Amino acid sequence: MTAVPTLKMNDGNQIPQLGFGVFQIDPDETAQAVRIALDEGYRLIDTAQGYRNEESVGEAVRNSGLPTEDVFVTTKLTNSEQGRDKTLAAFDDSMRKLRLDVLDLFLIH
Repeated sequence: MTAVPTLKMNDGNQIPQLGFGVFQIDPDETAQAVRIALDEGYRLIDTAQGYRNEESVGEAVRNSGLPTEDVFVTTKLTNSEQGRDKTLAAFDDSMRKLRLDVLDLFLIH
């Protein structure tokens, strides 16, 4: 299998150029879809708080058999949670749902 090319970010970390997004995937089907994507070679998984499937993304990454540091996970802040305190609480909520030790990228959606 050919590795997905990466781009170097300003902080020196690498981000895969190709990712698998889970927008509009039913939460009950997300874990399976992400497992298939990881099996096919995807190493960037993109979710968001508003997609309501962060739990399933985290489950799939944790159960994939891959080292979690080999999977780049992105989630996004919903517009209604902007502002310092709300953003910090929303980030903590995403981390609780994902149940991952590290989140690679947290974006404003």
